[in-house]
Amino acid sequence: MQITETTEMASLKQISMLASRIWPQHYTPLIGEAQVDYMLDKFQSLPAICRQIEQGYHYFLIRDTDQAPLGYFAFILKPEELFLSKIYLLAQHRGKGYGRKTLLWIESQARKMRKKRIVLTVNKNNSSSIKFYEHCGFVNAGARIQDIGNGFIMDDYQMGKYVHKTNARTK
Repeated sequence: MQITETTEMASLKQISMLASRIWPQHYTPLIGEAQVDYMLDKFQSLPAICRQIEQGYHYFLIRDTDQAPLGYFAFILKPEELFLSKIYLLAQHRGKGYGRKTLLWIESQARKMRKKRIVLTVNKNNSSSIKFYEHCGFVNAGARIQDIGNGFIMDDYQMGKYVHKTNARTK
């Protein structure tokens, strides 16, 4: 497995195409086709991804050893935390350890950047992802409802995991 940060247009197009494959399959049963279409355009279209990168988001492709895409993720750095905005794998690659390996890689990056924790949001009805995050050590920090426009909301849980303990010793 290979994880590569990208800002190259060809790779960003690939990420947008991955989203258009993954999202409808995974999210339509949870939030409906209309909201999936809206969210893909608002958050995962090529122009949206480019805007997010300008705002400080980091996008990564996850590839297998043959360079075939497995999925992607994105995060943004906050003062004390890494906010994992997106992490998605193609359906045929789920349950094979790639998600866990990717989270371990993200945790190592958060530690290198001296962030205290990783925070993410997950749809309240996305029980398989919630179980996965809990299995990886994330804790539910409560509900978070966000109006995303066009009459749609994101009804999520915020989850977090501490990855870097600060040294509380005084001299």
